[in-house]
This record gives sequence, structure tokens and C-alpha cells, in this order.
Amino acid sequence: MNKYCICLAALALSCNTSKNTASTTPDQPEVDASVTYAATITEAELQEHLYTYASDEFEGRETGEPGQKKAVEYLREAYKGMDIPAAAGTSGTYFQKVPLEMSKLPEGRIVLDDVILTNGGEFLAFSPGTGTYSEVVFMGYGIDEEQYSDYDNVDVNGKVVLTRSGEPRGDDGNYILTGTLEASKWSNVSEAINRRVDAAQAHGAKALMYVDDQNFKRYKGYFDNMRRNNSGRMNLASQEENTQFILLNGDVANTVFGEWSKIEVGSSIAADLALEIESENQAIDSENVVAILEGSEIPNEYVVISSHLDHIGLEPDGEVNNGADDDGSGTVAMLEIAEAFKEAAKAGIRPRRSIVFLHVTGEEKGLLGSRYYTDVEPLYPLANTVANLNIDMIGRIDPKREGSREYIYLIGSDKLSTELHELSEEVNSKYTGMELDYTYNDENDPNRFYYRSDHYNFAKNNIPIIFYFNGTHVDYHRPGDTPDKINYDLLEQRARLVFHTAWEVANRDARLVVDKAAK
Repeated sequence: MNKYCICLAALALSCNTSKNTASTTPDQPEVDASVTYAATITEAELQEHLYTYASDEFEGRETGEPGQKKAVEYLREAYKGMDIPAAAGTSGTYFQKVPLEMSKLPEGRIVLDDVILTNGGEFLAFSPGTGTYSEVVFMGYGIDEEQYSDYDNVDVNGKVVLTRSGEPRGDDGNYILTGTLEASKWSNVSEAINRRVDAAQAHGAKALMYVDDQNFKRYKGYFDNMRRNNSGRMNLASQEENTQFILLNGDVANTVFGEWSKIEVGSSIAADLALEIESENQAIDSENVVAILEGSEIPNEYVVISSHLDHIGLEPDGEVNNGADDDGSGTVAMLEIAEAFKEAAKAGIRPRRSIVFLHVTGEEKGLLGSRYYTDVEPLYPLANTVANLNIDMIGRIDPKREGSREYIYLIGSDKLSTELHELSEEVNSKYTGMELDYTYNDENDPNRFYYRSDHYNFAKNNIPIIFYFNGTHVDYHRPGDTPDKINYDLLEQRARLVFHTAWEVANRDARLVVDKAAK
């Protein structure tokens, strides 16, 4: 980011309709195969993996740096050793190349009639953009949905658009998009910008000026920190010309555009406008690691298990940020889960649906590897992806939390699919008996964890997800996040919970129903 004891029981109540029995002879009782192969996930093997993966030799696994290359080689060799094939589209290498670039913080200005605005002062831009324009088109809230679109019958191709935060209400006071008093995700501080940029780009706009006081204050802090540290921003490289994004606050917008918010949507504001924002870009070489265990009966439906393989690298003095919990714990859990599925397959108990093991890069830089997989190059169709189980930090204990140490925070299990949430609860009750803590599942959680790990790129595509998370601690993003501080009994227990859940999702008769599609 960006837990469980289990015994080898022979009998348990069935969960859903999945095929969970191992082969037996007439003299033997029926054995729950899920329990049998979950038992191959062990503290000892998790520890052996993690002491290597989170060692100083891997130099903190900074995206694109030599330590990250060691990490992806380790993962590739692990899957080759388990005889789990490389995913389609990787040419047998297990590597999905993710084109990235590092952009230095742009310098420059906007000249609007007789007013000069400076980047980092009156406006914020994190990517370059140049051009001259004779008008700005006011596009209201900048929303583009089937039931309401500010873009209906307005041509903004090649133009600069101006939008505001918020969303419209009907005469009854309800929000139009939701039909209730609860706002949609267009008002969500973590999603408002990307949704508007995507809409503007889809309609061919050259630049988007977005007025949002809350996000301006939030991103001004990021901008100032980047300027102080002379740092850049990593993003997906694109051969296409992207819509330039410019963030304004209300006072500046009122100064340069007058009573802009009161004019009709689609109206043009005459302006002598010049964008003069430039930066230097450096290509970054990185990759996701992807393996697949093909399903026996429904191979064209996929359960994706994910974790991020990167971390934050070295401190300025050379001290290593080992990232044992973040996300070495999720990474090695995935290797053990993969081995458990493979052992079952070798015994003739292959999952009915295919299991995709997706280790993503660039999570620490903005969920980039998972965004590339979902938005640019899905190796397997998103329409046939039935669920994503994402593991990000499951080896430690949240010091702020009270209660049993045998817990796990679950985030997102009920956001899109009631069935997935109920299945998750049943699996835990049947196999692990952990305390499932939904503290951070609250829509109003100020930490916004739902938007901060790789599951989010699946969720935004209406794919049911569960995010497994132990919470932060004093060593989060610090050199103290080392393998000796991991609770390996909990890591084993939590990894087994993910395995059991994936087993049930992969083997049930019907794919999960999405009954709460993102609005």
C-alpha cells in the first residue's frame, strides 16, 4: 500500500455449491480438499520467501530500479519452479511490460487575457500542456453518464473546457445520478478528478480546467512537497495525446472568469488563452508478473488474485525500505496460495474457473500496474473476470486496534456483490474463524483505503473485489518494515483465508452476481 490458525479437519459444513472433496477410497471418509491444500500454506515457507524477497539485496524494490528487477526475476523463477504457466500475452516470459514515465514537476504559466497565472500558485498542473485558444467552454459539472450528461449536444473536440465540483439535484432535493439524498461517486473527493478527466478526454477536449476548493487544498500540499524535494511524478506512458488537467480554486476562477458558474452549460467564454506548461519526461522500464492456472470446466472465466511487487526503495542515506509487510507479505502469500492450487491440480482437483496470479508494479506510484492491466491491456477479458482478491499488507498487527490479534480488515467485499460478501463471511466462519473487521470499509473512512490499493482498478470496472489489509503501523513506509517483525502465524492464517475464498469463488456453479454496480 498503496490472519489465522487452522487445523486439518476432515469434515465441515459445505459452503455454496463448489466442488470441495478430495479423492477417497471406500474405506476413507470424504475429505474437504480446500482444507487439505490450504494446509500446504505454512509459516515456514512464508518466512523463507519473505526473508529473501524483503532482504537488503532487493534494495526496497523501487519501481524500475535494479531491486525491482530482482523481485520480478524471483517471482518468475518461483512460478516456473511450481510449473504454473505464464499468462497469455507475456510470450512465455511471465512479464507484462508496463510502459511508465517519470515527469518532473512542470514549470510554466497560463496567460488569460491580461492575467498571468503561475503553476503552483494560482493553478496546479502535474503534467505538461501547451497551446493557444480563443475560448473556454463551460461544461457545468463535467459529468457524462447515461441518465445525465453535461456533454449532450455540445462539441468540445479540440477545445478547453471549464467544469465545477459537485453534481445536480432534482426538484425533490435528491441527486439526479442516484435518485437519493446520497451523492454519487462524481462527488467523491478521491474520484472526482479522474472521472471528469476521462469524460473530457472521451469527448476530445484538449484541456480541462476544474474548479474544486477541497481538491485544490489537498493537491497543493502534494505539489509543494514535490517542489521542495525536486521530485517527479510517475505515470503510465501514452502514445496518445492526453487531455491537459488544470486545477483551480474558486477565488481564482471568479477572478478570471467572472460569474462563470451562472452561465448556461455549453456556453463559450471568449478568452485570449495560452497554456505554457512544460516538463521533462524520463522513460521507466517496469513490468507486472502474471501466471495462470487454467480452469477445468469454465476456463474462460477468471478469478484474479493480486498483490503489488514494488515498494519505495532506498532512503537518501542508502538505508533500505525493505517493505516486508508492504507488500512483501501479500506477495509471498500469493506464492503460497498459487502452490496450494497447483498441488490440488496435480492431485486431479483443478479449479473449475481459471486463477490468474497478478503481481503488479507501480502501486506505490499510483496503482499504475493494475491500471495498465485493467484500462490498457487486460490479458484476460474484464467481462469474464468474476472477482479480484487483492492482498496488500497482511503480516502485522494494527497497534491502534483493540480486540483479538486474529483479525483482518476487509474492505470492499459488499460494494458490488452481496453474494461475494456473504460467501466471504461463510468461508471465514467455516474455515478460519477470524474476526473480520470492516472499520475501513466505511464510505466515510478518512483514510480512503478503498481507493488506495490495486483492487480499486477492478472495482471501478464493476468487478467484485475484496481487499485484505492489516492496517498501518509505525514502520509503514519506513526502513523498520523488516521480515523479523512479521507475525508469520497470522500471515499463514490470513493467506489461508484468501485461498479458501478464491477456492469457493472459482468452484461455485454460477459466477458472482453484481447487484450493486458502481454509480
